[in-house]
Amino acid sequence: MLKLKLDNLLKRFIKGKRVHLKAVGVAIVVILIVICFKGITGRDGSVHARTEIDRESTVSKTVDGVEDASPQVNNTQVLPVAKKGETIMNTADVKDKANFYAVEFTEESEIFTRIKGKSYKDNCTVPLSDLRYLHVLHVGFDGKSHDGEIICNKYIADDLLEIFEELYEAKYPIEKIKLVDEYDADDEASMADNNSSSFNFRYISYTTKISKHGYGLAMDINTLYNPYVKTVNGKLSIEPANAADYVDRSKDFDYKIDEDDLAYKLFIAHGFEWGGSWKSSKDYQHFEVPDSVVKTLYK
Repeated sequence: MLKLKLDNLLKRFIKGKRVHLKAVGVAIVVILIVICFKGITGRDGSVHARTEIDRESTVSKTVDGVEDASPQVNNTQVLPVAKKGETIMNTADVKDKANFYAVEFTEESEIFTRIKGKSYKDNCTVPLSDLRYLHVLHVGFDGKSHDGEIICNKYIADDLLEIFEELYEAKYPIEKIKLVDEYDADDEASMADNNSSSFNFRYISYTTKISKHGYGLAMDINTLYNPYVKTVNGKLSIEPANAADYVDRSKDFDYKIDEDDLAYKLFIAHGFEWGGSWKSSKDYQHFEVPDSVVKTLYK
């Protein structure tokens, strides 16, 4: 009888343990599902999705009813996921690799579909493998964080990522950073809309020489407020045409690039030359690599 009672008690104990362990197991599974769900739930900022945690680093926040549009620190690095025909490149010396990154892309990629026949024209002689898609963040004229997209040459990709991260951290205002393809690769339309961009395959007017934008080796910043100016046959040529109010650089106005400007200092520190220093013409929006670099890369 005692043996039977002990056997029954043992069976009840084991059964209880199993129930208890089963309940614990179910609880653990539920917790893991919640964590995984939170980890993958995010937004699609541009071409690549990022997590909801990452979103906190790219949008303004409200504290005590007052909106704080300051760039937020991204403490959780969740790298973007490459799509078809893409390879994520993370060689730049940036802190926020989740938002400042480069993508090598092929003709099979969605990126190429966006630029084919526009900035990457049918007569483009620059190999697609020489180009990179960049994702950056920038502080707009509204004081808020925005996603930015750039196509540039791989030679300057890391430099641009590092420069734009520093500009973002300093809350340097840049109104728009869109692919010129959103303007059908029309430079005048892009500049008139104050869009900052890099690659657009083209030849220098009246020559067979590819421009540095044609190689993706130049970058324009806040184009409306920093126009290209040149006197042709005694007549002043201004690009974009709606930038006449910003030709006189002795005036004090917002978004003006000069030698005291942070963008100027960062680009120069990275080895770029500024169009505002040219003699025969002035291109205040324009930063480019030296001619020697082009000759070395494209002999």
